[in-house]
Amino acid sequence: MELPINFIAIPIAAVAALFIGALWYNPKFGFGMAWMRESGMTEERMKSGNIAIIFGLALVFAAMLSFLLMQFTNHQWGALSMVGAEPELAKPSFEAFMADYGNTFRTFKHGALHGAMFGILGALPIIGTIALFERKSTKYIAINAGYWIVTLTVMGSILCGL
Repeated sequence: MELPINFIAIPIAAVAALFIGALWYNPKFGFGMAWMRESGMTEERMKSGNIAIIFGLALVFAAMLSFLLMQFTNHQWGALSMVGAEPELAKPSFEAFMADYGNTFRTFKHGALHGAMFGILGALPIIGTIALFERKSTKYIAINAGYWIVTLTVMGSILCGL
């Protein structure tokens, strides 16, 4: 029986988040200059801080998010949770169910849909609320929420399709 967790997909999706961020926030061909202006970031401040810690933690956070997102993109998690995450202790009906439906909706397209929904219904409201109270602009919200919507779409497709 194939379980809904794919430990290979989690780090791939996490690295994808960093790769997309490098492009999205790039000052030369992404939204980097607009983001810097809207967030109040300066070149001098960008050069401060420990870059290894910043990117290391960003990768850890992306992996955590990948693990959470996998539970939204792969519907088999619901079936697994019904047996207490111990399929070997489940009744024979569980194995029959997983044999019939274990790979249902396990496609890149389906994962992309759920990733986009997670971005629009999850990331956008969180970023938007924080930005409103920080008195940030609509452009700031659009740049950051746009990054997460695109990133979660890609991550969802990786998590569900691999």
